[in-house]
Amino acid sequence: MIEDHAPEKHINSFRFALKGLLHAFTTERNFRLQTILGTIAIVLAHFLSFDRFEWIVLLLTIGMILAAEIANTILETLVDLTTPNLHPKARIAKDLSAAAVLIIAFFALIIGLLLFIPHLQNLFS
Repeated sequence: MIEDHAPEKHINSFRFALKGLLHAFTTERNFRLQTILGTIAIVLAHFLSFDRFEWIVLLLTIGMILAAEIANTILETLVDLTTPNLHPKARIAKDLSAAAVLIIAFFALIIGLLLFIPHLQNLFS
């Protein structure tokens, strides 16, 4: 039982996760775009002096969209692996996964506007 919690296993798990992030960043255009936009939002939030609650909302939103992009990539990869000739139901699964990311991205945009507009209005007034 102690072996299950060996530091090496945790380190290896972390390495695998980092490899996954690197793969997503280097191969997935949307993940790369969302990462860049998230980084810009973090820098802007710093300069606008977001309070603790605003930081929590912003970071959760960025994390949610990045995780959704990775989940979409996982599903698309598995569908491609299991169905060399795209079955109509496989197409539906891929479309639904993309739609889920679109919904999250839409609401992330709304959250971003709600967070940033008041600060920008104060800055320019």
